[in-house]
Amino acid sequence: MEQLIKGMDLSTLMEVEACGGKFYDAGQQMDAVEILKNYGMNLVRLRLWNDPYSEDGVPYGAGTNDLPRTIAMAKRLRSAGIDWMLDLHYSDFWADPGKQTIPKAWKGLQPEDLARAVYDFTVSTLNRLSAEGVLPSIVAVGNELTNGLLWPHGRVPNFENITLFLNAGIRAVHNAVPGAKTMIHLDNGGNNELYRSWFDSYFAHGGMDFDYIGLSYYPFWHGSMDDLKNNMHDLACRYGKDLIIAEVSTGFTLEDYAQYEQLEPSMRKGMATKPALTEKVPYDMSPEGQSVFMRDIMETIRGVPGGKGKGFVYWEPAWIPVPGCGWANDAALAYTGEKGPGGNEWANQALFDYDGNALSALKTIRDFPGGTL
Repeated sequence: MEQLIKGMDLSTLMEVEACGGKFYDAGQQMDAVEILKNYGMNLVRLRLWNDPYSEDGVPYGAGTNDLPRTIAMAKRLRSAGIDWMLDLHYSDFWADPGKQTIPKAWKGLQPEDLARAVYDFTVSTLNRLSAEGVLPSIVAVGNELTNGLLWPHGRVPNFENITLFLNAGIRAVHNAVPGAKTMIHLDNGGNNELYRSWFDSYFAHGGMDFDYIGLSYYPFWHGSMDDLKNNMHDLACRYGKDLIIAEVSTGFTLEDYAQYEQLEPSMRKGMATKPALTEKVPYDMSPEGQSVFMRDIMETIRGVPGGKGKGFVYWEPAWIPVPGCGWANDAALAYTGEKGPGGNEWANQALFDYDGNALSALKTIRDFPGGTL
């Protein structure tokens, strides 16, 4: 039977480790990759930013996920026998529904030239990965494309440019690595109307075929588990695509972690899962609640018609709170135009506690009945 994808996004792990983060299972210090593999991880997702440095060379942080770091992490995964997925942002820093900032080197380009830049960057990236012996099995062309990419040219509702850019990326993957599978990934996984409108518009404007629809699902933002289930069932039947929940997580505590970050209050953004958001979530923000949530996620995936639910990627399970490893620094904020402050927003949604100890949700993931589709 086909193996359920039990993926983890470890894009920030190298920086966490460089800042002093350590990981433990049953009291024994171990490599986080080894711990996660022991608990069933069989795929890792790594984001790639074009040039995550300021004009005078200051790294943006949050992993500073340039190509050399991605190659280093991919080699580490290859040595551990773990497959990986490349997540192309086509930006110098975070790209998501709230921001899709054009890379500094592409500023001023018009749509046709931007499409060529997308193609060339994708091909050169994959050629370098091939030369290093670490080609990914899946390539996500863009990240959380709900509101488009490469703003303002590719911002929804301009699907003419959106498809121009994505077709360039998909074509580049096919030409550079004929065997790699491609993904188009949106957020808000419980919103079926959004997905239908987006993909109908994409295909109506000549969007190229691809392999996976990726969904983000965070229960405090993206509707109920039933909403997610209904959307996945409809997408599988309507578009005939395999589905991966490309980002998912929930909290294991609402306890603050300021003492671990060692930042002044004005420098901390604080946790994304604030108490007011979690009140509507039918899962306790506890290790037990996190475990039940992951069981339900895997059941939802396995229940997608036609075996189209292929698996999940847990988002940043190893981003524990350590001094110096936040989501953005001043140089990064100057690039995106966002307001700070920085700090770690995600530590209470990791699969390790604040001291780096493996949490019980990992056993739930490992022991999910059958583990196959």
